[in-house]
Amino acid sequence: MADDEKVDRLDVSDDTAHQISVDPWYQVGFVLTTGVNSAYVLGYSGSIMVPLGWIGGTCGLILAAAISMYANALLGRLHEIGGKRHIRYRDLAGHIYGRKMYALTWALQYINLFMINTGFIILAGQALKAIYVLFRDDGLLKLPYCIALSGFVCALFAFGIPYLSALRIWLGFSTVFSLIYIVIAFVLSLRDGITAPAKDYSIPGSESTRVFTTIGAVANLVFAYNTGMLPEIQVSHCSST
Repeated sequence: MADDEKVDRLDVSDDTAHQISVDPWYQVGFVLTTGVNSAYVLGYSGSIMVPLGWIGGTCGLILAAAISMYANALLGRLHEIGGKRHIRYRDLAGHIYGRKMYALTWALQYINLFMINTGFIILAGQALKAIYVLFRDDGLLKLPYCIALSGFVCALFAFGIPYLSALRIWLGFSTVFSLIYIVIAFVLSLRDGITAPAKDYSIPGSESTRVFTTIGAVANLVFAYNTGMLPEIQVSHCSST
């Protein structure tokens, strides 16, 4: 009887600070929302729609959304495999392909996260500089100083929030600010589009330039609906029984 009542629990990957199965579903939803739909989405008009045009850009975004949803669904189903919960990309890659792929995935994931966070810090520095110019355009606060200040604040936040489950209330602030930012930008763009004179929306540049910009736009489509921490986000909510 005791054996029948025993609940088998899956092993968890070693050497991790992530909290397992402690977050409610809505907190995980906030993490996914802010992780995929960040301030970068406002740049897709210039990095995707301009190089590909209205038809190519729209079709590309729809196709990228469908492929990303399918790929992430497959990845989610591989969360528990081989009697173990793989809570990071590198754990899953190592289990399926071996130690070399574990190391390669680890390196690529951290390069990806480094580039993303570097972009956020530069963007935050530019925003801080723009706010300063609104009140005092004396040139005393240089852009590098703003970027350094943003990086310092980001580092403090990273030390204070060592794992995803510790975000808590910060997810609410992030979601609200992101929504406000996106709504304001959308309304202003809509107003300018209605009041401004007709524009030429044909794809700019020479044929050789269009080749390179198209390649860059397709690369942006690959990352448009994905996040580099899906297994980590999934494990914070999924039950281990």
